Amino acid sequence: MMRRELIEDFFSREIVFRGVERELNVLSCGEVGKVVSVIGPRRVGKTWYFYSLIGKLSNPMYVNFEDIAFRNIEVEDFFNIIKIFTELKYNPKSILLDEIQVLRGWSVLVRSLHDRGYRVFITGSSSKLLPMEISTELRGRTMSYILLPFSFREFLKAKGGVVDVHTFEGRGVILRFLKEFLLYGSYPEVVLSLDKDRILREYFNEIFYRDFVERHGIKSIEFGRFLFEFSFQNFSREISLRKIRDYFGKRVSDTTLYDYVDKLQETLNIFFVERFSESIYKRRSWPRKIYVCDTGISRIIRLSEDMGRLMENSVFLELLRKRNYDPLIEIYYWRDVRGEVDFIVKSGLDVRELIQVTYASSRDEIDAGEIKSLVKIGELLNCRNLIIITWDYEDKLKLDNNVINLIPMWKWLIKPLKE
Repeated sequence: MMRRELIEDFFSREIVFRGVERELNVLSCGEVGKVVSVIGPRRVGKTWYFYSLIGKLSNPMYVNFEDIAFRNIEVEDFFNIIKIFTELKYNPKSILLDEIQVLRGWSVLVRSLHDRGYRVFITGSSSKLLPMEISTELRGRTMSYILLPFSFREFLKAKGGVVDVHTFEGRGVILRFLKEFLLYGSYPEVVLSLDKDRILREYFNEIFYRDFVERHGIKSIEFGRFLFEFSFQNFSREISLRKIRDYFGKRVSDTTLYDYVDKLQETLNIFFVERFSESIYKRRSWPRKIYVCDTGISRIIRLSEDMGRLMENSVFLELLRKRNYDPLIEIYYWRDVRGEVDFIVKSGLDVRELIQVTYASSRDEIDAGEIKSLVKIGELLNCRNLIIITWDYEDKLKLDNNVINLIPMWKWLIKPLKE
C-alpha cells in the first residue's frame, strides 16, 4: 500500500553526489529515445552512478525501490507517485529507477513510462535482474551499458588525482599504485578502505551465495562452490570443461556442468572468452579462457601473486569497458600450433588489434615466442596493429615490415577509452 507521507519524505531529502566521477557517460554515448539500462556486478557503484546523473539531466526524478517509501507499491501506483513529485517539485522529464527488480511487473511500468515520452534510466541488482531479462522484457526499447569496478584512471582519481609521470618519483608512485590496483582490485569501497581483505572476503561470499546460489537455485552446493572457486583461482588461463568433469566423475552430469557454467557468467563476475576462429562451431567450443570482474576478489583464494595473469585480466576488463563506446567490439584469444596471442580485438569485419601481455621491465625479459606469435598471427589476420603491454618498458620493435609497439601497462591504462 502506498503511503504518501513516506514518499514525500523521500522526495524532500536532497541527494548529493560524493565520490569519483565515473567514466561511463550514457548521456553522450546513449541514444535519446531508448531506455538506458546500467548493468554490472554488485558493489560497483550503480546507485552512486545514478546520483551523479541527477545533476546532468533535465528535471530528473530519482526513485530507489529498496527504500521503505516504495517497498509495497504496485505498478499502477507509480503515476500517483509522479503526481506527488510534481506537486512537491516540478514536472519530471527524466526518471531514474534504481533497484527496479523489487517492483513486481517492473517491465510494464518501464514500457509505459517510455511510451509516454519520459527519458527512463534503470538499474538493478545482478542477483535479481539479469541483462538478458532486461533485453527480453523491454523488447528493443533499451540500450544497455556495463559498469565495472574502477578503471585505473578512476582509481588514480580516488587516490588523489594526477601523478607526474615525467619524474622518477612520479613513475615510482604510479607503479606502486598499479601494483595495488592489480593485487587488491578496484571496487570503490575497497580502494578507499584500509581493511581491504575483510571487505573482499565479504564480497566473495556475497557473490557466491546471493548472485550464484540463491539467484539460480543451485542444488549441488559442493560442486557449485568448487566451480566458483576454480574460476576465481584460474583467471587468465585456458580451461577445459572435460577436466572439471573428469575430476568430479559421475557425481556431476554434463547437463549440470554446462548449466552451472552458464549461470556463473550470468552473475557478471566471471567471463569466458572464446578462441578466435572463422568457424562459429570452433569458436563456441571449449576450451575457453576465464577472466573475473575484479582481480582483488581472486586474492581470497589465489595461491601466488602472478603479476602476468593479474595484468592480463585487467587488460581484458579495459577492453570490455570499450564496448560501451563501440558495441561491435568482440574479444577473443588465439592458440594453436602456430602460436598464442592473448587478445584478438575485432570490431565488425575488421581485426582491430592483437595484444600480448607480459610482466617485463626490459627487452631481454620479453619471450621471443610471444613476439614471433604476434607477428605470425598478425600477418595471418591482416592486422598491423601489434601491441605488447609490459610492466614498465617502452619501445618499438621493427621486424621486416612489422612494427610492434611495446607499451608500459600504466601508460596503456591511462589512455582515454574513447579516442
